[in-house]
Amino acid sequence: MNNQNNTRHTGLCVVVFWIMICAVPVCAEWTQWRGPARDGVAEVLMPSAWPDTLQHVWQVSVGEGHAGPVVVEDRVFVFARQKEQEVVSCFNLQSGALLWAQKYDAPYDMNSAARGHGKGPKSTPVFFANKVYTLGIGGILSCFDAETGQVLWRHDFTDRFSGVLPLYGTAMSPLVVNGLLIAHVGGHGKGALMAFDAKTGQVTWSGSQDGPAYTSPIVATWDGIQQVVTQTQNSCVGVAVDSGKLLWQIPFTTAWDQNIVTPVVFNDTVIFSGLNKGMSAYRLVKEGEEWTVKQVWHNDDVSLYMSSPVLVDGLLFGLAHTQKGHFFCVDAQTGQTLWQSVGRQSEQVLMASVGAFLLCQKANGELLVIKADREAFKPVVQYDVANSPTWAQPAVIDKHILVKDQMHVTLWRLE
Repeated sequence: MNNQNNTRHTGLCVVVFWIMICAVPVCAEWTQWRGPARDGVAEVLMPSAWPDTLQHVWQVSVGEGHAGPVVVEDRVFVFARQKEQEVVSCFNLQSGALLWAQKYDAPYDMNSAARGHGKGPKSTPVFFANKVYTLGIGGILSCFDAETGQVLWRHDFTDRFSGVLPLYGTAMSPLVVNGLLIAHVGGHGKGALMAFDAKTGQVTWSGSQDGPAYTSPIVATWDGIQQVVTQTQNSCVGVAVDSGKLLWQIPFTTAWDQNIVTPVVFNDTVIFSGLNKGMSAYRLVKEGEEWTVKQVWHNDDVSLYMSSPVLVDGLLFGLAHTQKGHFFCVDAQTGQTLWQSVGRQSEQVLMASVGAFLLCQKANGELLVIKADREAFKPVVQYDVANSPTWAQPAVIDKHILVKDQMHVTLWRLE
């Protein structure tokens, strides 16, 4: 009898234990621009069915800017502007409670052509080894202790570049690879793609001397060589991660010097686009010590301006800037256009793929869910997630999305 009771008790404990495990959400992190791999792919749990409305969890006022939130474990890091200061804030993910905030003076004069976007920072922070790295709209590069907010090191580059800034404000989001913090600093006509020891801030190498664009770089490996791949002011380039050596270069300029789109790597090719430039895929081939770049395909149907595409199962989904913004799907292998939506969809969109769906954050505060389908444009549902402009990349975590609007960050539950 006792043995039977013990067996039942043990079985009940096992059942309760597994229920508890299943009830605890998987911890998903969004550590940098466009997510963990900088590709807009969110490996997270999504609801089994999309609800009619989203559940509002919390909202906090953080300041203006287009830098996307970063999520690590139970903490949210936000980079914004409050009056004439840039501020990094850390919040509790569950409650939205402020854990710490660190401010510094950052006066900045806007180019008249970009005034509508405000003076807030545009570069999404990056988290690495319990540190948070930010690049302000005026080019101030900082490293903060993620636990306390203490400033560990900082560069403002005023001596090196004599106040030269990008025309529309610094926008590239830095990355960390192999213990190196990579950032393209400087400004119009004069800059440098640089690597810093992520721990100390010491300069490790200084590569391309072209001015920075508004593109955020990625890391890719071909023939065993790890490369930083990005758009500069005048080119698309690949630079060796370990040395900063320029490996290959493609001349690439857009009207009004607005190279913005984050590159996408597909198999042995890299795909670029820009304002009125169409979309092109290039194959990189190493011949001896030299690299050659061969165009594999070019597509004139779609050009991207401020919106970067997302790759899902060999398909590129994005928002072309023509027709006042229309969605598209392109075969990444051949460059063939598979479908295009009608126009007037949005001025810009920030995309993230979640399984068979794409979350599309529009500039007007609407979040559109579409099917990642190769046959046709298939909207699923649309939610209102902000009542002010939303130009920051949302952070997508398990069954939740963090949206940065003009002045706030809001956590929404997606079920």
